[in-house]
Amino acid sequence: MRVIGLTGSIATGKSTCSQTLSSPPYSLPLIDADLLARKAVEPGTWGYRRIVATFGPTTPDLLLPAADPQCGGREDGPNGRGRPLNRPALGRRVFGNSEERTVDRKKLNAIVHPAVRFYMARAMLYYYLRGNWACVLDIPLLFESGLDIFCSTVIVVAVSDPKIQMQRLRERDPHLSAEDAENRVKSQVDVREKATRCEYRNKGRKDAGKGYVLYNDGDKEDLKLQIADVVGKIRSGSPRWYSLLLLVCPPLMAAVASYEVLSNWLLRRKTVKERGAELAKPKL
Repeated sequence: MRVIGLTGSIATGKSTCSQTLSSPPYSLPLIDADLLARKAVEPGTWGYRRIVATFGPTTPDLLLPAADPQCGGREDGPNGRGRPLNRPALGRRVFGNSEERTVDRKKLNAIVHPAVRFYMARAMLYYYLRGNWACVLDIPLLFESGLDIFCSTVIVVAVSDPKIQMQRLRERDPHLSAEDAENRVKSQVDVREKATRCEYRNKGRKDAGKGYVLYNDGDKEDLKLQIADVVGKIRSGSPRWYSLLLLVCPPLMAAVASYEVLSNWLLRRKTVKERGAELAKPKL
């Protein structure tokens, strides 16, 4: 089974790409890191309790008020496990480039990331056993977390001009002030650097199929045409008989996966030497 890593930055069109890939005619199973991250911090979970213990004492509005419809008027939340997190308040606490916000963001990631990785591994095993030829890992921090080494192919949805990104973010989230929008963009690695890292996956290879960059500077139809072209190329490199062979022969699947992870890890090391260590380690 081919694991397709999908990443980008805020307001570059990654969500549009993931929706397209998971819908007909492609209908690829989608493992969404953001949805898993929400699941990991639902009231009653270990992640939720750690976040409340870490940020609650210094963030008075960390939890939604009991009067909020999501709480149903209950102090202990709708299911008795606690009031849901106030995500905008938590976002204001961790987004930005200041030293304090950077430290807080690392604390939050250290809580959420381990749980999300467990859910991802479980989902990939499930889709492999179902016989799917590929699945999509939708991970905003794919390179930063180091999870790109587990991907057969990486797709980066990017824009060539940061002004396009800011404009789309303000249009999508009109409640954000210009400062809040800028802080959210600056809290992530420049998407053009991610595009370069993706292109480096093909460096020195005859079959340039390890990384694809989709520049989403136009409209949705233009993006969909690029998606169709990329999926066709990926599909041609993974015929149905090969997927079935890996399914019926788990030892072969394990050997192929191990080789791929090792080669991706070596490629990552080489890229870090040439591009710098900004994306070398998980931002935990």
